[in-house]
Amino acid sequence: MQKLLIARPAFEDPGPGRSPVFGKARSGASLRTATAAAGPEGSTSRSGPVARAKGDRGSAILEFTGFLPLLLLIGMAVIQLGLVGYSYSQAGSAARAGARSAAQGASAELSAKAAMSDWLADKTDIDTPGMGDTVTVKATVEIPTLVPFADFGWEAEREVTMPADD
Repeated sequence: MQKLLIARPAFEDPGPGRSPVFGKARSGASLRTATAAAGPEGSTSRSGPVARAKGDRGSAILEFTGFLPLLLLIGMAVIQLGLVGYSYSQAGSAARAGARSAAQGASAELSAKAAMSDWLADKTDIDTPGMGDTVTVKATVEIPTLVPFADFGWEAEREVTMPADD
């Protein structure tokens, strides 16, 4: 006579004290373990994700709402860091364009502000301390803040020196 082997599905609970693989008893499992898992009427309690899901219902949204302020704070910090980097880049571009124009005898302030983004050009100071054999232009850009009504007074400064054309 041949034996017919029937494999159990992986999601089926084999019962207390039984291994999920081939229904064999687990090592160290005893009758005490099986009776301790039994409910008050003697029926075994159901274990697994189905039993836990009933008591943990809605816990994921609570964890997300607790973590959301931290995510928003990190996002705002990353955007603010990007604004700081962009302001330094624009200050460098303005100082370079202003020094190039001043070295050729044109207005340093007009060409420096034309080389920048319009929304940052209004909050930029262009300074040309002295002109001789070399031309130095210093651009100071007020760094915009992401938090409204907060003025930290942050500024990005870049200074460029070029030889004056004769």
